[in-house]
Amino acid sequence: MIIDLSDTTVSQVAKQLEKVREDGGAVALGRVLTLIIAAGSGVAEAAIVAANDASREHPMRVIVVTTTEGTARLDAQIRVGGDAGASEVVVLRAYGDAASNAESLVTGLLLPDAPVVVWWPDEAPTDAAASPLGRMAQRRITDAATTTDVRDRLSLLGRTHSPGDTDLAWTRLTHWREQLAAVLDQPPFEPVTAVEVRGAAASPSTALLAAWLQMALDVPVSWSYEHPDDWQEGIKSVRLSRASGDILLERPSAAVAILTQPGQPDHELHLPRRTVRECLAEELRRLDADLLYGRVITEGWSHLGPPERGE
Repeated sequence: MIIDLSDTTVSQVAKQLEKVREDGGAVALGRVLTLIIAAGSGVAEAAIVAANDASREHPMRVIVVTTTEGTARLDAQIRVGGDAGASEVVVLRAYGDAASNAESLVTGLLLPDAPVVVWWPDEAPTDAAASPLGRMAQRRITDAATTTDVRDRLSLLGRTHSPGDTDLAWTRLTHWREQLAAVLDQPPFEPVTAVEVRGAAASPSTALLAAWLQMALDVPVSWSYEHPDDWQEGIKSVRLSRASGDILLERPSAAVAILTQPGQPDHELHLPRRTVRECLAEELRRLDADLLYGRVITEGWSHLGPPERGE
């Protein structure tokens, strides 16, 4: 069910939500958090689809805030039932001066006594934790992959990092980190002497993986950005050098990786690029600070040398 409210107020939107619940169209009980999506109009619908999918694991209220120029006005839309997954979705389109105070737009719509998470699926503020929406949230989610200059964005994230910040470029690394940790947890238990990471030019995950490996293994790490193949947008390969030979985890196609180890047959692994929905759902599983990400984006990134090749 979709309810449109034109030239409205936050108070009227809240009253309509209450009426929907009273009429049996939606139930607030069981909602575990409020997710605020601050998105440009061009990506708002895709972000809602990802949030709706993630809500099947994390029932929540989703508040989408888009702002644009024009005569001061607030339009809203309430989506429940089949149009909202396991969520209640409130879309706020603020025009002109009505968009000047994002915090006041959402305060009256937050679930009582529930954590708040803010997600910027495209352009994020310079300092997420200090922004009007970020100050309200326990967790703040950005995505460095949406920026044009990856290295500048990662440096900014490191300088402005506060506990509770995270980035989907880091979340996309979960399966890579799991696979590499599993390999190193098997004999022979030799120290890694050098690491090489390769990835596409627009992939901030490449740099974050290199920074994590340098921190975790305390060895030199070389990394390079390369022109992507037709399918490739993320990491291409990781090579770990040990006395008995190199371990190579390489992704030659969009969904498959090949693990090569000395004295063993090659193993084919399912390792596709993770979807936004998967990454968002993972981030919503924990509402405490991601301490490892904090160390990687601050200490790890600042100590990582420059890539061997630019674009």
